[in-house]
Parts: sequence; structure tokens; C-alpha cells
Amino acid sequence: MTDTIAPLDVRAAAPAHVPVPGPDLGLAWRPATVQDAARITALRVRSQEADGLPYRASEAETTQELTGEWRDLRLDTLLGFDADGTARAWAHADTSPGDERVVRAFVEGTVDPAWRGRGVGTALVAWSQARARQLLAGSGKELPARIATYCDDATPEVARVYEAAGFRPIRYYTEMRRALGLALPDVPQVDGARVVPWAPELDDAVRRAHNDVFADHWGSEPRTPEQWRQGRAMFAPTWSFVALDDADRVAGYAVSGRYEHDWAAAGFSSGYTELLGVRREWRGRRLAVALLATVMRAYADDGIEYAELDVDTENPSGAHGLYAALGYEVAHSSTMLTIEL
Repeated sequence: MTDTIAPLDVRAAAPAHVPVPGPDLGLAWRPATVQDAARITALRVRSQEADGLPYRASEAETTQELTGEWRDLRLDTLLGFDADGTARAWAHADTSPGDERVVRAFVEGTVDPAWRGRGVGTALVAWSQARARQLLAGSGKELPARIATYCDDATPEVARVYEAAGFRPIRYYTEMRRALGLALPDVPQVDGARVVPWAPELDDAVRRAHNDVFADHWGSEPRTPEQWRQGRAMFAPTWSFVALDDADRVAGYAVSGRYEHDWAAAGFSSGYTELLGVRREWRGRRLAVALLATVMRAYADDGIEYAELDVDTENPSGAHGLYAALGYEVAHSSTMLTIEL
């Protein structure tokens, strides 16, 4: 017998209208616009500073979040302002157009440190969950569905607000880093493959390879060309590399970001390997080592102190062990909390 699930609009239980938090919280509410990027970034930075987090938001990243072609800022964002016109609360809900196995809606919110403990965070989570349910119901995709958020493990009080609204921990991630002042691993030669610098003409082939490589990874979904291009605010092309086979097909890739605005908070400079992947037929041949060793050298050649990356602790490829063997150590962690529909 084939298992069946209820229609998504039934499972999502989307409200007809998403209620905006009331004036009793002391804030005036409206949707965000791209012109609000600096205000939202300043709010995020105040929150990150208060929580002692080792990273900071940037205006470029916030602008990127506000300009996705598939987003409707009038419906998907919410900003709360105090009587002086300062942004004190922010939330948004987002979807991923390329989803084919699980249709997802991601939610996020930030409350100014001076406005915590007043119920604002609870109101933001209620608003964002309601909007996420609308997005899922309107997706037209009859698939398993998920509302998800990421919580830094250094701020457990944030996770508690989401858990009170029905979210549950489902996946755990670690950020790892490696000091580049230590001896770097050799770049192994892999028969039939060569590592070359990233180039614009290779970009879409890398996207398609990434979709293939991560097809068997939990929570990964295909990225459309629009999604792929939209996530590039901190892209570092000179720190990114592609492994090509003898027929010039993509066998693997390492895509890096340069987050200079994080360095002061972290206390060191770093290069961030955002994406690392090797096609199935090339696994077990040290191609991932060749890519990472090449990336480390590119960072070190530019005077960078650490190489960083993050990994799903249950990654099926054994990536955590590979990184540890290359000298990466766990430095930070986060948790994905979800409502499964």
C-alpha cells in the first residue's frame, strides 16, 4: 500500500490573514523595503553584540535577503519601530523555489536587546509562523513540508521562544576552523582530475553539480539559477575552485565567502568555505582533500589566519571526520528547529 498524506493546504492550516502584533507591545509595525536594509542591519548587530556572538550582520547580506525575485516584501517581512523611529524588531518568512522533495519555509526574527522580555519575540514567531503556513499552502507543491529556523546554540533563550510555539530541534550543525599558521596539508594529485580557479563560465555547471552532489543529503534541495545567483553577497571568487575531469566536466568544487565584517568580533581573519562537494563517482579519491588544501593555501597566501566551514553533524559523506583529519576543530554550533507538516 502506498502511503498518502493530506493535501498541503490542509496540513499547512494557513490563516486567511496574518495578524500584525498589536500596539500593546509599544511598537508601530509595517513591512520592510529594500531601503530599510541599514536599519535592519543595525538592529541585528545590536543583538549580536549583546549576545556576544562571533559574527556580525552586514548591509550587503541584508540587502541580498530583501531582493530575491520570488519574495513579496509586503507580505513576507515585518518591522517594528519605537516612538523615535528606531527599528526594534524584525521578522521575515522565506521559501526556496527549487524545492522538489520537501517544500520549506524559513523564518527568522530579531528583537533589540532593550526590548526583550516584553513579548515581542513571541509575537514575531507567531507572525512568521502564520506567514510561513500561507507560503507553504500557496506553493502548489504536494510534498512533505517544513517550517524551519536556525538558532545559535549560544542563545538558548531564542530556541525556547520557538519551542513554545511548537518548533522542535531536528538537526545540529558545527562550525569548524583551522589555524593557517600551522603546516598546511599537501595538495594530492588525483588521476583524471585537476583543480582550477573558479571562472564565470563554470558557474552554472557548478550549480548543477552541487544539486547532484547534495541530492542524498538531509534537508538539501535543488537551487534554481535565481537562488544560486542571489546568495552571493560575500562570494570570494579568488578563493573558490573547481575540480574538472579530463572531459572538462565538474567533478568537485569549493566555493568561499569573505566575511570581513565578522573579523573584529571573532578576533581573527578568516576565509569561509561555504560549499564543498565531490560527485559520487569521484568520492574516495582524495578530491575533497585536494580542494580544501588548495583553498587553505589561497587563504594563507592572502594573509588570512583561519579557514572556516560548517558541517551537519550527521552528514552522510563523513565530512566531519575528513575536516578533523585536516586539522579543523569545532568552534561554534547551531540547531535547526522545525515544524514538520
